[in-house]
Amino acid sequence: MRMMLKVSLPVDKANAAIKDGSLVPKIQSILADLKPEAAYFTEFDGKRTGLIFFDMKDTSEMPAVAEPWFLAFDAAVEIKAVMNGDDLEKARSGIENAVKNFG
Repeated sequence: MRMMLKVSLPVDKANAAIKDGSLVPKIQSILADLKPEAAYFTEFDGKRTGLIFFDMKDTSEMPAVAEPWFLAFDAAVEIKAVMNGDDLEKARSGIENAVKNFG
């Protein structure tokens, strides 16, 4: 299942990692293990934030996805199921049934 991982790094912890040179290598190592479809980095609420899209086969994978961010950066982590355009097309009949039954 396609998932979106949002990781927000506390400013003080990320600043320390930038100053000691470990921020980029730690993120690269975590991403190498996760093998994401895509990873984007931006700012949310004044924090360095990553939006990372990856495949999760089983919910038992959640600790392996989240723990590296918690341990390396004290990050806030959110994991959400997401769809791309092809997934949305596949969902059409479910949407139409919901409209028919509840709309």
